[in-house]
Amino acid sequence: MNELELIERLTRSLTTNSSVVVGAGDDCAVLDVGFAEEWLLFKTDAVVENVHFLKEAEPQQIGRKAIARCLSDFAAMAGHPSAALVTLGLPEDYDPRFVERLYEGMNSISQTYDVAIAGGETVANRGGIFLSISMIGKVRKDRCIRRAGAKPGDALFVTGDLGGSIAGRHLNFEPRLREAQWLAASFPVHAMIDLSDGLATDLPHLLTASKVGAEILADSIPISRSARQRAKESTSAKPPLVAALTDGEDFELLLSVASKDAVPLLDGFKQAFPAVRITCIGRITAEQGLRIRDKQGVRPFTGHGYVHFEKS
Repeated sequence: MNELELIERLTRSLTTNSSVVVGAGDDCAVLDVGFAEEWLLFKTDAVVENVHFLKEAEPQQIGRKAIARCLSDFAAMAGHPSAALVTLGLPEDYDPRFVERLYEGMNSISQTYDVAIAGGETVANRGGIFLSISMIGKVRKDRCIRRAGAKPGDALFVTGDLGGSIAGRHLNFEPRLREAQWLAASFPVHAMIDLSDGLATDLPHLLTASKVGAEILADSIPISRSARQRAKESTSAKPPLVAALTDGEDFELLLSVASKDAVPLLDGFKQAFPAVRITCIGRITAEQGLRIRDKQGVRPFTGHGYVHFEKS
C-alpha cells in the first residue's frame, strides 16, 4: 500500500467538528475559529534523514527546508503564516553544534517571512534525524484558494522551472508566498497546488479534487537547466521532459484561471515578479484524466512523481 492509498484509507473516518472548513485532502487544513473575515490555516510537514536530505547536507539547509516546505503549502492556499512549532528527533550521539546550525537555518527563513518559532518538542530517535513542523496562519475567506475549483476551459499555469531539483534546489528553493498572495489579490484563481511530488503527481491531485481533466503541452513545460544538464552528462538520467514531470521537490505553484484572465495574468505577473518565470502549460478539460500533447498527438499520461512506500 503506497502513501496515497494509505492516506485514502485513513481519512475515510477521521474525527471532525464544526470548525473544519477544509480537512484532509488539501495543502492546509482550513478552520473557522470565529474571525469575521479570515480563516485559520494549519499545516504539518516533516523532513526525514535519507528521505528528504542526506546526512552530508549542510544543517542550515536542512532546517531551512523544513520551514520552507510548510511555507510552500501556505502559498498554495494564498495564506499568511504566523507561527511554527518544531518537533526534533535526534540520534543519541547527536552533535549539539549540528542542532544549533539546524535552528540557524530555520530562524533565517522564518525571519524572512515573519514567522515566529514558538516552541516545540525534542525526542530521541535511533533511526536518524527528523524535523516535523506544525505551522499556523490566516487567509482571507474571499482569497482562500483550494485544489478543488478548476473548471473546463481554464488555462493552466506553473511558476518557475521544473525538474532536476536534486542538483541543490530541493534544499534552497524559495516558497512562492508573495507570488501566491499577489495572484489571489489580483485574479479569481480557481484552483492551486504546490508542486512537491512532481507535476505528474500533483496535477492529478488538483484534477481529482476538481473532478476535471487536463491536457498539457509537452513543448510548453518549463524544463530546468539542471534537468537538461543531467541528461547530457549521464545516459542513465531521465530525459529532460520526464524529469520535469516526475522529479518532484520543485515547490512551484500550479494554478488554473479562466481563459479570459490568462493574458492579463501573464502580463501582470511578469511586471510584478520579473525574476520569476510563469508559463501556460495547458488547459483544463471536462473529460477526466491527464493527457499530454506532443508532436505525435494527444495521449494519456500515466507516469507519476515521488510517492512514499511505492514498490520499485
